[in-house]
Parts: sequence; structure tokens; C-alpha cells
Amino acid sequence: MAFQNPEADAFHWLVDMLESVEVGLVVLDLEFRVQAWNGFMENHSGITASQIRDRVLFEVFPDIPQAWLTRKVDAVAMLNTRAFTSWEQRPYLFRFRNTRPITGTEEYMFQNLTISPLTDTNGAVDKICLLIYDVTEFASSKRALERANEKLAKLSMTDRLTGMLNRGTWENLVDAEYERFRRYGHATSLVMFDIDHFKKVNDTYGHLTGDEVIRHTAQTTRNGIRQSDSAGRYGGEEFGIILPETDADNALIICERIRDTIEKSTVATSTGHNIQYTVSMGVAQLTEEPENYMQWLQKADEALYKAKEGGRNKVVIGE
Repeated sequence: MAFQNPEADAFHWLVDMLESVEVGLVVLDLEFRVQAWNGFMENHSGITASQIRDRVLFEVFPDIPQAWLTRKVDAVAMLNTRAFTSWEQRPYLFRFRNTRPITGTEEYMFQNLTISPLTDTNGAVDKICLLIYDVTEFASSKRALERANEKLAKLSMTDRLTGMLNRGTWENLVDAEYERFRRYGHATSLVMFDIDHFKKVNDTYGHLTGDEVIRHTAQTTRNGIRQSDSAGRYGGEEFGIILPETDADNALIICERIRDTIEKSTVATSTGHNIQYTVSMGVAQLTEEPENYMQWLQKADEALYKAKEGGRNKVVIGE
């Protein structure tokens, strides 16, 4: 009758568990030579334990951030305490392809990493254990949720027809620019403008054509301003532009460029009509007079009204 060795049985079960568990296990000595490499690592790297044993990890995987991992391992060994890194801090340590069909949109496996010290019989740290967790499904879901939230946030700030800032968002920026002027006194100008005789466009050609004219105005405006400027759709056929670090004379140059481009454009609409139109624009350089941003808006609106009264298709600087 054969006698079983309890210690041998326990070792067998331990090895079997480490080989089959869905977690990567790598044991390194302090020179980063691989001492253990479980089935998870074999399956995802295509490298067997016998092939990698006693080889320096960075020689086999040159894309691993050597300086970063060395600092981590040195701290773990010196303090004899484990360290943890999430996929949000570093997406992965080992550049393994993502093989999960549910999260097939992700090219690489996202990983959490635990680095643990291993001690010898005298209690001195002589090896390091890396545990690599595949968190691709969780990371992919979180990233998708973040993208969805970003899209919702953007939608809440933009006008659906034109993609410009909507009135509420743009007015908040006007308020912020007004406060910036009160603090620093830098030149800044505000522009209000609208499409001339827009009601006639809608009545003659229909609202779909009117929408295309509005979109054309928005695109021309975006093309005519600088990255630091902020344009928004104020409502209907009316638009606004914030021009930071810009006095009235320079604002006039920007506005004339936009006005002239629109005047010379022909909008070939999907309804088969070729539309030519113009815009009127009012400019108000901010001074100490307005007591709030609404009064500044009013100044620009008054300049726009004068442009309308003066024959349209022109830019008027407010007094």
C-alpha cells in the first residue's frame, strides 16, 4: 500500500491552481530574471515557461517601461510591501492583444498590476511576484461610459443645427470675458450679427433651405475666426462672437472678412436652390461703462440695429 505525501499533494494543487487561474503570475529575481511564468502568461504571450526561464524580462519584452518598473520593484523590495497599479494609471504592462469577443473593440488587454515581495527563509526579499489582472471588460465599459458622458456634455453645450455653442453656453462665456476685463482691463470686443431678410428665405424656399443657410453662416463664421475666439448661435438667424484681446478696429477686420465671404458665397442647397444672402454685424468693444455682461450684449445689439437701419450687409462699430 502506497502512502501519500500531504506536502507533495498540497504542492501539486498549488501548481495546478497557478497554471489554470485567469491571472498572470510572473516571479522575478532582483535582476529581473524570470523564475516563474504561469499558463496565463504562456497563452497570451506565446512564450512558454521553459523558453523564458532565467531570461531578463526587458530583453524578452523591450516595450515594457524599464525605468518605471525598476523604480516600482526597488521600492517594493526595499520597503518589503506590495504596490498596486491600475489600468487608469498605465493601461498595461505587457502589450497583449485583446482576445475577448465581448470587448473586441479594444486592441490591447487592459491590466491591473500587483507587485509583491517574496522573502527567503531569513526574511530577506530575494524575489518579486507580478500579478497581472485582465480588466479589459471593465475598462472598456468605463471608457464607453465616459465617451457617452462626454458626448452628452458636448450636446448640452452646442446647438444641434450648427454645432456652434448654444445660447446658454455662449452667454456664460460672455459673462466670463466681462469679468476677465474687469480684472485685467485687456481689450475685448463682442459681435452680434444676423442674416438679412432671413424670413424671406424661409417663406420663399422653405425651412430646410433656411436651415442650410444657417449652417453655411455658422461654418463661414468658424472659418473666419481665431482659435481663441468663441462663436455661438444666439437664436434663430442671430449669432454672436467673443473676440478676446481685440479692440474695435481689429474686430472690424475680422467681421468684414466674414461679411465679405458670405456676400460672395452661393449656397447650393439640397432642395435645388442656389441662395445668395448677406449679414449685418454690430461690434461693441468693452469699456468701463457696462455694469454687467448683459449691458455689453445690449451695446453690440444696438450696433447691429444700426447696421440694419443703415441698409444691411455692413458692419457697424457701436459708440
